[in-house]
Amino acid sequence: MENQAESYTEVNAQVVDAWVADGWEWGTPISHERYLAALAGDWSMVLTPTRVVPREWFFEEMRGKRVLGLASGGGQQMPIFAAMGCECSVLDYSEAQIASEVMVAEREGYEIRAVRADMTRPLPFDDGAFDLIFHPVSNCYVEEVLPIWRECFRVLAPGGRLLAGLDNGFNYVVDDDEKCVVRGLPFNPLRDPSLIPEKDLPEWGVQFSHTLDEQIRGQIKAGFRILDLYEDTNGAGRLHELGIPTFWATCAEKPTA
Repeated sequence: MENQAESYTEVNAQVVDAWVADGWEWGTPISHERYLAALAGDWSMVLTPTRVVPREWFFEEMRGKRVLGLASGGGQQMPIFAAMGCECSVLDYSEAQIASEVMVAEREGYEIRAVRADMTRPLPFDDGAFDLIFHPVSNCYVEEVLPIWRECFRVLAPGGRLLAGLDNGFNYVVDDDEKCVVRGLPFNPLRDPSLIPEKDLPEWGVQFSHTLDEQIRGQIKAGFRILDLYEDTNGAGRLHELGIPTFWATCAEKPTA
């Protein structure tokens, strides 16, 4: 990791490409049947492992809304937004995730703007370009999140919403069996390369813990108003069995004035 400080996002993109090739849960596109169900109004989405995003977090009328899937490639959420009649764009740094988005769009016959780009850099979109940003858990693969919140605020129109899935850092303090607390926070392998040895990169990628201050207060500092939030677990494993939350999801709004 000593030489990865400038390129860790590229490393992560390649790691995700490999995960997708191995059948990664979050890289498997939805089926044609599920797309048809979404067209009929039967749909749900997640920002975190298990809890379904409440319907009230979306606009009452989604048709015609301009939606950005931020680090949301893979052909899972954007096809559902397309089925709702939204104008869809997706940004992801994984070539495989972008390819899945294009594949599903071609299969189902809708248009999508699919952009391969690094979300740690300024987003390649105009000010006020979107009405809603859907951002599943992915900040754990970037070191600094406040610049991302500021860019989200910029590219949202007034009254636009940011729906985000976030880690709370707890997964990084326990051992692999989730039985013992074995390290403190923050978890940052760019500062401490021993946290993720080179041999473990293919399994984990370069991950980072983030605090409530960074994840939720950071949205407020960027200008957002928090409308609602909830917690979620890993969905499996000892922490899940004990009911210990490891993720948050937030619904935030860009004020109209």
